[in-house]
Amino acid sequence: MNHDALPSELKSHDVAAAWSRFDAVQAGVEGLNAFLATDREAQSAGEGVLSGVPVAIKDNLATLGMPTTCGSRILEGYVSPFEATAVRKLREAGAVIIGKTNMDEFAMGSSNENSAYGPVRNPIDRERVPGGSSGGSAAAVASGVVRIALGSETGGSVRQPAAFCGIVGIKPTYGRVSRYGLVAYASSLDNVGVFGASVAEAALGLEVIAGHDPLDSTSANQPVTLLVPSPLIGGTAARPLSGLVIGRPREYFPDSLDPAIAAQCARALEQLTALGAEVRDVSLPSTDLAIPVYYIIAPAEASSNLARYDGVRFGMRAKAADLGPMYEGTRSHGFGAEVTRRILLGTYVLSAGYYDAYYKRAQAVRSLITREFAGVFASGVHLLFTPTAPTTAFRLGEVSDPYEMYLSDIFTVTANLAGVPAMSLPIGRVGGLPVGGQFMAPHFAEATMLKAAAALEHALGVEAHR
Repeated sequence: MNHDALPSELKSHDVAAAWSRFDAVQAGVEGLNAFLATDREAQSAGEGVLSGVPVAIKDNLATLGMPTTCGSRILEGYVSPFEATAVRKLREAGAVIIGKTNMDEFAMGSSNENSAYGPVRNPIDRERVPGGSSGGSAAAVASGVVRIALGSETGGSVRQPAAFCGIVGIKPTYGRVSRYGLVAYASSLDNVGVFGASVAEAALGLEVIAGHDPLDSTSANQPVTLLVPSPLIGGTAARPLSGLVIGRPREYFPDSLDPAIAAQCARALEQLTALGAEVRDVSLPSTDLAIPVYYIIAPAEASSNLARYDGVRFGMRAKAADLGPMYEGTRSHGFGAEVTRRILLGTYVLSAGYYDAYYKRAQAVRSLITREFAGVFASGVHLLFTPTAPTTAFRLGEVSDPYEMYLSDIFTVTANLAGVPAMSLPIGRVGGLPVGGQFMAPHFAEATMLKAAAALEHALGVEAHR
């Protein structure tokens, strides 16, 4: 691996710097509540490209030595007897795992207000949410405690927090990164994702954890090409993206989109054109069906995956004289309101008499969405560019209606449904709050996506953070 592109900040950000920044952040008003567990004795386990680099891990990825709670009381204090493949690969590359980050319970949420251990606060504005469900990892990177962190994605839970916190977040192609050791929410949608302070750092984290894993039957046996972009992008070539066709999906720029966010996206597209790319209007007509489809399929799979938390095998166990009351007590007191809501919804759509009407139809529409993506990419479009989220970070407690909260993922869930890679990077600010721009690519075309993102990041420069 030749990683001359890596910023000097990563090379110099050691464990001592991480703890110094961690203590400074915790000393702030009420703290960020970004970590659920830390390990101040952690050391590098090997020599590699991440040797000595501190990394944070979302608390639904199994780790040895620290609890894996998924932000839930039902797993409070649970320590896994094995480690997730992605975590193991980080250790083998020399990374120092300093802690587990807070999250929406069982990755169900878009604001990180659903954690049983309290909400995470956005480092940009502590009265606002960091996004969810991987808000703790996003806050850890945005606050400067670490420069690389792992999250997970089921419908946008890396990209949306990255947009809200003004950092880079990548969701790889489904199967690109092993899900072994990732606590399942919706197995056909779940991905391990990466946060970085820059495109190069996030790309490096992805490159380290990617690859086939025999322990995961859905792991793709695809070669992992060099993903870290060249440091010369934008430096020696005036038009480094010449020949690249970038699609602008009409459905992602509705009339209802905040004009200020639309303006930031327009500016980014202008920069991409200046870098040599051709921007072409395209259509993904089934986009408006993505949210209802997602909120049928994901809860259905969750109702099955979360059935294992019954108080018998591991985790919390309610005291009761009989098995039935023990099950009921464990799940009633162990699960929070949003998890309970999604389990009930998922059980309903899978029940006799409703399976064909809801779940089967949703799977058919999911196939339609996937075909639409494939059709656009087959037409000669290499990448898509859209807003990451329809709003900037909202205030804690501001969104109380579940459906309104679900709409936070309106621009991100399609990539999970189609299994394509996608990422968010900062493209500017509105009212002092970060705005994220999203790239989506064909299956296993992460390298092309990251090249375009690095070029845009370089072209926007400090303007992306204003």
